[in-house]
Amino acid sequence: MNKNRLSTVELREVFFTALYTKAFSAVVRYIARMGGSLEEAQDIFQDSLVIYYEKITSSPAEIIVNEKAYLLGIAKKLWLQHYKASSKHEPLNDFDTVAVTDEQPATLKILHYLQTSGKKCMELLKAYYYDELPVRDIATLFGYSGTHSATVGKYKCLEKVRETVKQKSLNYADFIEQY
Repeated sequence: MNKNRLSTVELREVFFTALYTKAFSAVVRYIARMGGSLEEAQDIFQDSLVIYYEKITSSPAEIIVNEKAYLLGIAKKLWLQHYKASSKHEPLNDFDTVAVTDEQPATLKILHYLQTSGKKCMELLKAYYYDELPVRDIATLFGYSGTHSATVGKYKCLEKVRETVKQKSLNYADFIEQY
């Protein structure tokens, strides 16, 4: 037997090590930005690797050009599923009654800047993002002439928030906890 040849186990180890090197830090950064912990990022990345490995071994005809982007996409989808399953959604109307703890500083900052956009914008953004209403329902509910007008209204509300954040010279690091 040739000593220069790698065994199947060794090839897998090299393959997974290369994937870790390429994509792990991107997944950790994404999950941290989304409020997750390092342990959650590790779990999500492991699950992403399993899904990716199953995909490439079951259908070799499909060529994946950018492994890092593909793994990050899988991780994003898994994180959203994890977040929806584990999060406790609280209505924005009841925010004043929520007890403020040290665990919610990013949420408080974000809510503060959302409130600077005004009550109508808060309600519009809540309907769009929190209640996940279809755009045509939002258009009817808020008196817009059509879906395009409702989308433009949502965009203007987001721009108000972005402008406030820009004026305060804030960035993502101001909203996430450092690990």
